[in-house]
Amino acid sequence: MRIARFASGDEVGFGLVETDSDNGEEFVARLSGHPLLGDIKLTGERAKLSDVRLLSPVLPTKVVCIGKNYADHVEEMKDVTGESTDEPVVFLKPSTAVAGPYDPVFHPAISEQVDYEGELAIVISRPCREVPRERAKDVILGYTVANDVTARDLQKRDKQWTRAKGFDSFCPIGPWITTGMTIEEAQNLALTTTVDGQTRQDGHTSQFIHDIPDIIAHVTSFMTLLPGDVVLTGTPAGVGPVETGQEVSVTVERLGTISNRVVARD
Repeated sequence: MRIARFASGDEVGFGLVETDSDNGEEFVARLSGHPLLGDIKLTGERAKLSDVRLLSPVLPTKVVCIGKNYADHVEEMKDVTGESTDEPVVFLKPSTAVAGPYDPVFHPAISEQVDYEGELAIVISRPCREVPRERAKDVILGYTVANDVTARDLQKRDKQWTRAKGFDSFCPIGPWITTGMTIEEAQNLALTTTVDGQTRQDGHTSQFIHDIPDIIAHVTSFMTLLPGDVVLTGTPAGVGPVETGQEVSVTVERLGTISNRVVARD
């Protein structure tokens, strides 16, 4: 299933994104209830996908991010973040950084270099702590697409990543949550990032240094994850700056595309 969160008029709700078998047009079938509470059912209402505004598919309490998870990205960033480590590198983005799949990304005036980082994201289904590798699949609701936007100059200056990663709008996610995908399938997906249509990142989730079960086990060894929390799995090589007015699109195979225009903060 593809579970979307959307706005239509003054109403916000969840729906299943489906394709009309007669004309191939995509639509949203409205759901009652909340997908994280397990009480959803179809209401019988539906709308064209083009007639609604897609929002971030979840509102996480936190976004947990994994750094240095592609060897080629570690190499290109070693002067900023150092060498790879035996354990996953973990940092956080605040919930206020989350934006929708087509919302603007605000370029803060304080930064002279804002970079894109396309990523596969995991959406957590239930409260979990100390999850062993073999049970990682039991706490995953599904997968989505994310952009770990970063003020690179501030990351270099601060020597830690909170401010550089934490600005409002610095974590667009979407366009929906894809469920029913195995971990093995999620670790075999092409990932591309374009800026104004030109390819900048061309990676594959099979290139993870730390796989999804390792990530879940490591993060939950010291932190409780809650339903709707989002875990970003790292970015491949090719990260770079974007300027005001440019549009960044991140595509993960089978999951969809998010596209966000960079705008100046008023």
